Amino acid sequence: MSSLSHSPTPADLAITPRDVRFGRDQKQGRWWLNGDPIASAFHTALSVTFPKGEAMFIEAVKAHRDGVDEKLAREIRAFTQQEVIHSREHVVFNRKAAEAGYDLSELEADVDHIMEMIRTRPPIVNLMATIALEHYTAMMAAIMLKDPTMYEGAETEWGMLWKWHAIEEIEHKGVAYDTWLHATKDWSRWRRWKAKSLMMVLVTTRFWPKRVKGMKALLRQDGLTGWRITARIWWYLLGKPGILRRSFLPWLAYFMPGFHPWNHDDRALIGKYESDYADAVMPAQASKPELAAAAA
Repeated sequence: MSSLSHSPTPADLAITPRDVRFGRDQKQGRWWLNGDPIASAFHTALSVTFPKGEAMFIEAVKAHRDGVDEKLAREIRAFTQQEVIHSREHVVFNRKAAEAGYDLSELEADVDHIMEMIRTRPPIVNLMATIALEHYTAMMAAIMLKDPTMYEGAETEWGMLWKWHAIEEIEHKGVAYDTWLHATKDWSRWRRWKAKSLMMVLVTTRFWPKRVKGMKALLRQDGLTGWRITARIWWYLLGKPGILRRSFLPWLAYFMPGFHPWNHDDRALIGKYESDYADAVMPAQASKPELAAAAA
């Protein structure tokens, strides 16, 4: 059994799959986030990537779980259950966007292209991509929860969904990374740093251009095109709320020697928002045994 006794992951960390459901009986407005087409398009474009992307994360982590210690094994199971539920809820969110009149086929084709490429790569490469993308989701989750104005005026169900998702991304942000440390325990520190850093650079060169492309595809369907719309997209990313700008220092931390997602303990954000989505709980449609089977 490998030991990650020196991992900064808190010993008392509890990763809790919250089996909640959002908006089953609700419609989704095209500009569901405070009537803002730019903010709505950013979230919707991001959501399209989640169902298949999170399935990839699950497979990448499970492929390297042999020999992990008992604590990490429990965390991998909980991580898997959380990601399965996230995928389920974003399938609904995306369906509601389609019912609101958006054609998501262009965005989905981009995701499918990436998934095809992933199937040709060695499992360790997919794990490297996973730890980079999990860092992205965790740092954006923290930004979303720290900013009390982020979901002001959002349609209630969808605002709650994004805050719930952000909570769980913070909670399990170290699981893929600890699995990576286990999988590369025989690598030198230099080899490990070089590999994960090159992957983060590669992921970054694709992540933001793909989000902008997806936003433009959605906005074009609302008749919103041209340089003014492009400027508004970049203002959203770099100005207010500035998700890209505010991601820069957490992103840079990934390249520091000794980086670990839990070097910064932001669990206080989880407690701050945990009760916000309690009313979203509905009778379970995926049973506990089904969730357990997904983690197996």
